[in-house]
Parts: sequence; structure tokens; C-alpha cells
Amino acid sequence: MNFEQLIQSIESTHVQLSSQAVKQVNYLQTIRNWLIGYYIVEFEQNGEDRAAYGVKLMENAAKNLAHVKGMAISNLRNFRQFYLAYRWFSPFMTNQATFFQIRQTASGEFEGTDIALALPIETLINTLSFSHFIELLRLDSDLKRRFYEVEAVKNAWKVRELERAIDTLLFERTGLSTDKEGVIAKMKDPKPFEAKELVRNPYFLEFLGLEEKTQYSEDDLETAIIDHLQTFLTELGRGFCFESRQKRITFGNTHYRIDLVFYHRILKCHVLIDLKVGKFNHADSGQMLLYLNYFRKHEMTEGDNPPVGIILCADKDDALVEYATAGLENELFISKYMLQLPDKQTLLNFIETELRNH
Repeated sequence: MNFEQLIQSIESTHVQLSSQAVKQVNYLQTIRNWLIGYYIVEFEQNGEDRAAYGVKLMENAAKNLAHVKGMAISNLRNFRQFYLAYRWFSPFMTNQATFFQIRQTASGEFEGTDIALALPIETLINTLSFSHFIELLRLDSDLKRRFYEVEAVKNAWKVRELERAIDTLLFERTGLSTDKEGVIAKMKDPKPFEAKELVRNPYFLEFLGLEEKTQYSEDDLETAIIDHLQTFLTELGRGFCFESRQKRITFGNTHYRIDLVFYHRILKCHVLIDLKVGKFNHADSGQMLLYLNYFRKHEMTEGDNPPVGIILCADKDDALVEYATAGLENELFISKYMLQLPDKQTLLNFIETELRNH
């Protein structure tokens, strides 16, 4: 063996075993999520005290599982939907639960469902990640799901390739085309698997109990400004209490991150801050409205006022501060918020100083 062969052997071993490790984690994660979905449905149907929880089952479960990473209400809903769409995994999952000696709920058995399988269950679970299944759950028929399952496995699609195939109506286009193989061939991605892609997969990180770091999603300029802004607002002395950075909220396979979240002890509300290094556009306001609606529904507690959002847009030629006060009950509340929050000129000066220093 010469030196070049040594390097090739090391690289090959690393790539192959890293890939196998990822597959094993994905495999176990998929089993876990299906089982959790099963337990939720089983409780809804047969739980002795299910009536006491009713429509707020998911909310109550999420609160009681707050200490377990990855058990947010959106994830629990995904797990439930996953089980309902793939009940026919039941025979296989029964064996897995027994193998891992996982305690089952009251029924003791999983309910099997007869279905014409396009691919063996083992092939799907060993090949597709849970993020793939999240995309498949978007589909409105089993036939479409079978089609995309086969093509995703056959063509080794990454999640984004599967998402693109669904969004561009590959199923419908293939059905209408005479050259079906040619239509599908255009979807192939020649890029090889890279393990570093996993640091961007929140489901994977949650399952392993790993921390999401801001460096995964921010460039140096944005990170530096947010660092200084966090300190600036905390030291401003107006009631800002730091709560979270890069707060993630998830809808299906789409993940949003709020740059900074504070709780204002005087206003008794959350203050959400989002930084845009580029210029402000209408989509930024829409995104902030999404954040505010989410916090209004899932994060407000008794005695809290509605959250308020601040959008900071930093551009080398322009700087803008936009307050999002949609949903506040009246002008009196808005005035109260504006009195306690930093005025726009103060924040504008902060952004301009940051940009000059970079």
C-alpha cells in the first residue's frame, strides 16, 4: 500500500461508515416516531381518562413532555399523522417493539391493515428518513404516496429532491407524459451524500439530543449583529429579559427561526426580534405575523399581553426598523408598547453603527 492508497482507504472507510451510522439513526428515529403516533391514537380511542383531555390532548402532552427534546406539539401531531398514514407498518413495528422490549399500551397489539405494498416496509424504513416521511404525509392519496416512495428509494433522493418532485407535480406530469422515464430522470441529483448536511436537520438533532447552533444557519455578519443586539437590549434597562436565541418553530418539514426572543417584565409580553441583513420586503412582515400568531396560540400564558415583533433590516445602503403590532387590541395598547420599547431611532442608530464596524 502506497501513501495515496492509504488516504483513499481512510476516506472510503469514513464515508461508508458515516453513512451507515446515519442510516441506523434514521431507522431508529422512524420507529420511535411511529410508535409515539400509535400511542397517541391508542389513547384517543381507548384511554381511560381521554375525555378529561379532549381536544387539548396534544397541548397537555407537549407540556408534560417539555423535558424531552423534540416533543413539541407540532412534532407530536406529525407523529400521530405518520402513524395514521402508515398503519400498515403495524406487523413490522410489533416485532421492533418486542425486539427493543418497548412497553406497549393497553391493547398490547398493533392493528394491521391490508394494503398493496409497492415496496417492503423494511426497505422504506431503512432507506427513507423521517424527514422524507414528513414530505410524503403532505400527499392526499395513497397512490401518490406509493409513487413517490418508489421513486425516492430508486433514485436515492434527498429530502429536498423529494420536496421538489412533489411541488412540481411529478406524479401528475409523469402520468400525462409518454416518456415517463425521461420526466423522472430530470429529477436526479448527482451530488453524493455528505454527513455534514445532518447538522441542518432539526429532527435528527432532536432525536440525538444535540444542540442546534446558530452558526449552522447564520453568516458572520448576522451572528455578530445579533450577539451585540442581545447585549444592547439587556443592558438598556427597560425590562427586557432574555429568553431564547434562534427560537425554532416548525410546521411540517418547514423550520423557522426567530433570531431573539425576550420577555418584557413591564409589558408582560414576549418581544420577538428578527434581523434581515438584506433589504426589507413584504415577506418579512408576513413572516413576523406568522411568529406572532404562533406565540399568541402556543406561548402566551394567563396574564400575558399579546406578543410584539420588531423587524430589523440591515443593508449597506439602507436600514429600517419595522414594528409589528398586528393583533393588539387597541391604540392604547399600541401606545403603551411604543412607550416601553426602544424607539425606532435608537434601533436605527444601533444598526448603522454595527454596519459601519463591519
